Amino acid sequence: MASGTTAATSAPARGGAARLAGMSWSHFVNDGAANFLPGVLPAILIGLDLPVTLAGTLMAALLIGQGLQPFVGLLGDRIGGRALTLLGLLGSSIGAGLVGLASTPATLIAVLVLIGVANAMFHPQALAGVRQLAATRQGLAMSVFLVGGEIGRGVWPVLAGLCVSWGGLRWLTLLALPGLASMLVLARCAPALAPRAADAEPIVWRKHFGGLARLVMFCALRAFVTFAAVTVLPLMWAAGGGSLTVGASLITVLLVVGVIGNLAGGWLADRLGSRVMLIGAMLASALCAAGLAVVHGPALWLLTAVLGIVLFATLPLTILIGQDLLPENRSFGSGLALGLANALGALAVIGIGPVIHAAGAAAGFWLAAGAALAAAVLGAWVPRRGNAH
Repeated sequence: MASGTTAATSAPARGGAARLAGMSWSHFVNDGAANFLPGVLPAILIGLDLPVTLAGTLMAALLIGQGLQPFVGLLGDRIGGRALTLLGLLGSSIGAGLVGLASTPATLIAVLVLIGVANAMFHPQALAGVRQLAATRQGLAMSVFLVGGEIGRGVWPVLAGLCVSWGGLRWLTLLALPGLASMLVLARCAPALAPRAADAEPIVWRKHFGGLARLVMFCALRAFVTFAAVTVLPLMWAAGGGSLTVGASLITVLLVVGVIGNLAGGWLADRLGSRVMLIGAMLASALCAAGLAVVHGPALWLLTAVLGIVLFATLPLTILIGQDLLPENRSFGSGLALGLANALGALAVIGIGPVIHAAGAAAGFWLAAGAALAAAVLGAWVPRRGNAH
């Protein structure tokens, strides 16, 4: 344990199970509010008279703010408490309500950037707090917390689609309400982290840099696969004449069924080893993404579900590896593995719009398959759990 770490950061919090449930619920409403855009993206493009080539740019504007997570993690570890997590949920919720009111592309992009920055503020302290709540079985606790976020990201696109179908884009303002109403829940459940002591052990960059770089690149490739899928699936469905809500439900299948991977990933990693888990899951992701480029009908839904399972099976594992690599600053480690990697994946998604405009939706899935295959190769060099090199 790093010097300067107090008992408050290592002892299990009282009522840990109930507080973990509250944290998972808060993750549900935060990530739902911050990630429903793909479900209504076809309607937004039509409403603002924007070409499909800008689809990836709008997704990138939403997600690029996650690159701030490492720096929020540094700040969160320095000041302690839980204020950044609370501000994150507040900002994500307000931003969600503003999406439907944006009348110009510039205004919409500004709102999406606001949501992304707020989402970045929520996660680092929340992830470190979840680890504090669980003195043992930290992989399970992390999975439970992440499940809340994945279900939120899966369910809210459908809720957003229903709002737009019933009342138009302005009805998206209703999506601010769940997060605002949950502020008290988060305030009661989020542990107050002890500030990092001034004399705490500094980060040993020379020791950690190589392992962190490989981990971040692996997570960035995985993020690109995820973002490509949630961007292309509803656009592909709408282009074929399908309804907005059914297209959004493909995202629900990807993310909600992917919860199986969240829950099973840590258990499998304990038995198979972390590298076998990383390589195997990304090989399976490559096969599923390639399959989505060619299948139709029921097989499309089945492959979407399997892709969600194998993609998210590695998520709790990589966050814990990031925290293990930086025991001196675990919020920063979480921010690198989740936030910075997601931002890099979001930048790559900018290229999705022109590609699918020129070559069709199948080309987007082939790009995703290639990225997953590259991640599988890189997985052989990602540090194992507990290994700081």
